[in-house]
Amino acid sequence: MKKKIVLAYSGGLDTTVIIPWLKENYDCDIIAVCVDVGQEADWETIKQRALTTGASACYVADVKKEYVENYVWPALKAGAVYEDKYLLGTSTARPLIAKVLVEYARKEKAVAIAHGATGKGNDQVRFDLGIMAFAPDLEIIAPWRTWDIKSREEEIEYLEKRGIPVPMKKSDSYSRDDNLWHISHEGLELEDPANEPNLERMLKMTVPPEKAPDKAEYVEIEFEQGIPVAVNGKRMDGVSLIKTLNKIGGAHGVGIVDLVENRVVGMKSRGVYETPGGAILYYAHQELEHLCLDRQTYAFKQMVSQKMAEVIYGGLWFTPLREALSAFVDSTQRTVSGKVRLKLYKGSISAAGSTSPYSLYNTSIASFTTGELYNHADAKGFIRLYGLPVLVRALMEQGFVKGTQHIDGTEAKSSGVAG
Repeated sequence: MKKKIVLAYSGGLDTTVIIPWLKENYDCDIIAVCVDVGQEADWETIKQRALTTGASACYVADVKKEYVENYVWPALKAGAVYEDKYLLGTSTARPLIAKVLVEYARKEKAVAIAHGATGKGNDQVRFDLGIMAFAPDLEIIAPWRTWDIKSREEEIEYLEKRGIPVPMKKSDSYSRDDNLWHISHEGLELEDPANEPNLERMLKMTVPPEKAPDKAEYVEIEFEQGIPVAVNGKRMDGVSLIKTLNKIGGAHGVGIVDLVENRVVGMKSRGVYETPGGAILYYAHQELEHLCLDRQTYAFKQMVSQKMAEVIYGGLWFTPLREALSAFVDSTQRTVSGKVRLKLYKGSISAAGSTSPYSLYNTSIASFTTGELYNHADAKGFIRLYGLPVLVRALMEQGFVKGTQHIDGTEAKSSGVAG
C-alpha cells in the first residue's frame, strides 16, 4: 500500500499545481482536504478538480461554526488589530486549518502534510506551527520551499504544459485568500506601493466607497459578554451574523484596508483587505468597551490587544501565551454587554449611540448640571496632590527652595515659600 500525503487543498492556482507536482516527486497517494471556513467556493467543482488533477480522494470539512466561535470571537473580544489596520482574517483561519489537516492525516494514517504556502509568506509559519502543535511526528512538505517554480506565471505555464485547466484568468492573477471574515488581495499593481489599488477590478465583497449609496444606513449590534448576538434586533448565530454584516457593510464600502505590513519572515509586503462585517463589529465592540470598562482595565487591555495581534499574526495560536492572553480578555468581557448603533456612509463608520446595563457612565457625575455625587470643590485638593511633582519641580527650577542654588549655579534667595 502506498504511503499517503494529506494536502491542504483550496482549488486555487498553487494547490492545483501541487497535486501533479507531488505525484511526480513522491510515490504517494495524495489526499486533498478542503477546509471550509466560509470562503465562496463551489466545493463539488473543486473536489472534481482535485480528483481530475491526480488526488486519490478529496474531503471537505465544514468548520465555519468552529472558526467563528473559537477563533474569530476571541480575536474580536481582544480587539486584536495587527499594525493598526489588519483584522487578522487569514491569521485566525490558518491555525484551525492546520488542526483539521492533522485530524485527517491521523484518520488516513498519512506520513506527511503538504501545503501551498510560499517560502516568503506568513502562512508557512502558521501552518507549520499549527501542525507541529498537534503532530510533531509528521513530515511537512511545502513545495514552494523546494521546487524550481519561481512565479505564478511559471505555475500557469506548468499546468498548461500538462493540459491541466488553469483555475484563474491571467489578467486577474491576484493572490487571494478568502473566508467568512475577509478577502485578501496581493500581487499585480499592489507590488509597487506607489500604485493606487485598482478597486474596480479587485474587490469581491465590497463596493468602492464612491460607488456606495448616497444615503447613510444605521445598524444596531447587540453584544453579550463581548460576543455579538444580534443585528437590528434579530438574534442569530455567529456565521449568519457575520454574513449579514458583510452584506450590509459591503454595500456601503466599509472595511477596505490598504496596508504595507511587516511579515513574520522580516520583509514588508502589501495587501488590500476586505473585512466589511469585521470592521463593523470591531468598531461596535470598542464603543461598548468605552462605555463598560474602567480606565485602568481599558488601558492595560490595549497592551494585551497589541500583543494578541502579534501572537495571532505570527502563528502562535496554540501556545500558553495566547491562552493566557485570552483568559485575561475573557475576564474583561463579563460586563461588555449591550447595544451599539452605528452609521455607515460611503466607506465610513461612525458611532450613533450605545447602551448597556453595565455602563459606567453616570449622568449625575458627568453632567454639566451638578449632581449629588460630585462636589466641584473636591477637585482643588485632587489637582494639588496630582500635580505635586509639577509644583515641586517648578519651585526647584525657579530657585524658591530654601538653601539651594539656581540651575545656573548662583545662590538662591529665600522667598519664604519653602517650608
